[in-house]
Amino acid sequence: GRGTAIGAILGAAAGGTAGVLIGKKMDKQAADLQRDMKNATVERVGEGIKITFDSGILFDTNSANLRAASQADIVQMAATLQKYPDTNVLVEGHTDNTGTDAINLPLSERRAQAVANATVAQGVSTSRISTKGLGSSDPVGDNSTEVGKQANRRVEIAIFANEKMKKAAENGNL
Repeated sequence: GRGTAIGAILGAAAGGTAGVLIGKKMDKQAADLQRDMKNATVERVGEGIKITFDSGILFDTNSANLRAASQADIVQMAATLQKYPDTNVLVEGHTDNTGTDAINLPLSERRAQAVANATVAQGVSTSRISTKGLGSSDPVGDNSTEVGKQANRRVEIAIFANEKMKKAAENGNL
C-alpha cells in the first residue's frame, strides 16, 4: 500500500528551491505534530507530512463514531494545522478486508468524514480539507493475519502545501 496519501503529497510537490523551502516549513510542522500527538505516527514524505491513526484508537469496530480517547489527538492536530494555515489536508479512511466493499467503502468514507468534521469543529477551515474512503483497496498489512488486519484499519492524513505556500516559496518569501 503505497497509498493515495503519499500520492497526494507527491502530486503537490513544487520541487527545486521552492520545494526545499516548503520542506523546511513541513519539518517544523511535523516536529510540532510528533510532539503533540501521542496516538499517531507522523512521517515526513517529500514536501509533505503523512499522519497515520490506528482506527482502533479512533473508532470501535464497524463504527464511524470517534472514540472519546481520540479527541485529544484531533484537537492537537487541528491546533497545529491552524498554526500552519497554508496547507491542505486529505483525510483517508481504510478498512481491512472483513466484509464486502458494500460495507467497507461507506464505512471508510464515514470514518474519514468523522475525522474531518472533528478537525473542522476545532476551527480548521473546511476549504482546506478533503476526504476519501478507500475501503480495503490499499492494505499496508497482511489481511490473513489479525495483526495485518489491524494495521489496515486506519485513517491516514496527508498535509501538503497549498497554492499560496507554493507561490510564497517560489518567490522566496516562505
